[in-house]
Amino acid sequence: MRAILSTFLLASLCVLSGCVVGPNYKRQVVSPPTTFRGQDVPAPASIADLPWWSVFADQTLQTLVKTAITNNRDLRAAAARVEQARALVAASHAQYLPQIGYQAGVSEGKNESLGSPASSSGVRRGTVLGVLQATWEPDVWGRIRRSNEYALAVYLGTEQGRRGVLLSLVSSVAQVYFELQELDLRLDIARRNVESFQGSLDIFQSRLDGGTASRLETSRAQGALSSVAANIPDLERQIAIQENALSVLLGNAPGTIPRKGTLLEETLSPDVPAGLPSSLLERRPDVLEAEMNVRAANAQIGIAAADFFPHIGLTTLLGRGSTPLEALVLGKAGIWSTAATLAGPIYEGGALRARKRAAVALWEQTRNQYEQVVLGAFRDVSNALITREKLELMRAQEAIAVNAFQDAVTVSLQRYNAGKSSYYEVLAAQQELFPAENALAQTELDRRLAIVQLYQALGGGWNVPDAQWGGPPAATGSKQP
Repeated sequence: MRAILSTFLLASLCVLSGCVVGPNYKRQVVSPPTTFRGQDVPAPASIADLPWWSVFADQTLQTLVKTAITNNRDLRAAAARVEQARALVAASHAQYLPQIGYQAGVSEGKNESLGSPASSSGVRRGTVLGVLQATWEPDVWGRIRRSNEYALAVYLGTEQGRRGVLLSLVSSVAQVYFELQELDLRLDIARRNVESFQGSLDIFQSRLDGGTASRLETSRAQGALSSVAANIPDLERQIAIQENALSVLLGNAPGTIPRKGTLLEETLSPDVPAGLPSSLLERRPDVLEAEMNVRAANAQIGIAAADFFPHIGLTTLLGRGSTPLEALVLGKAGIWSTAATLAGPIYEGGALRARKRAAVALWEQTRNQYEQVVLGAFRDVSNALITREKLELMRAQEAIAVNAFQDAVTVSLQRYNAGKSSYYEVLAAQQELFPAENALAQTELDRRLAIVQLYQALGGGWNVPDAQWGGPPAATGSKQP
């Protein structure tokens, strides 16, 4: 009895004094750069502080994003993982509390007694048993606390994973929508150029019929016309594929996507601040998720360390039981007991040490993965900033080229009709205009995708509450920053 009391006092003292084995978690030290590469002047403000509907102002796009947030299956799966992790936290927390159960039984037969067979001289006897049992494990070495720390880190990691899926979904919908608009623009360019080549062919054909031109002119014009016209069915194919991809993101079966406006109507803000690099570690979901993985791995080291120490259990039992049955009503059937147990390892063939080494190796793995994710985050932001800057320069030159080629087509036709130039001049000007217009359309798309990529790379919308991710609170429209 004195040994049991001493054990209980030691356990209570360790619990009250916070005896926890294993390393306490310390946040990984990462030295971010003072500014992102590609950023002229660091500013505390960031596009990531804005909700997505302030960045993507197109009303049709906003409707598509809202639908995706409501119906997307990947997002629903991520939300279910969060609920699973939350339930595991509650289950782990329950280990702090006593576990209370019951046991009841009734039997009748010969040589029957409570607990074990006993001779009753062949007399039929009955057994009744009803007890309540409570067990509790004092968290002497912190095993339960480390288990709760692990479960909480996993839960917080899944929550950040869900927000990462949410941000990725918004970015993907915006990207596919802009790609659809770019394909629409290229389809319009192809159709306009088909009309232009058809006009040239008609001129050459009329001159051929009048005997003032050769078949070489009409053959070259027909070949140029057919080459451009071949782009139309391919663009229509790409549009259908992109519509199907966007439909799946919306949680719908593949189908057409209604849309208004053109790509060129999507105005872009001249100023898109990236913010401070140090802030990226606090708002980007995948960085925060990777940090939670490190924290969970750190807790597993404590769990493995606690297995080296004995498990202490306290048990109590209270109830009634009787053999024979009549003793139950005579008040002579009371049952009670209390016990304390101490169980620990002596020799397990190195299994405990191996499990601890594995836990330490997992911590090293998650720590390096966290640092790699951080470096990747800085790279993504820098790439988006540099891409946006260079695309602005490209667009300016390509716009000049398109205007020049359009003027060349007009002048060459005038000169050809006036008999001052050959058909080669007309066809050359038209053939140079078509790829130049397509290149400008691609750059216009890339400029918008650079904004999408920067918003995602910065962890955009990090301060928007979960309940408000579905869109703006009022249908008053949103203006782009």
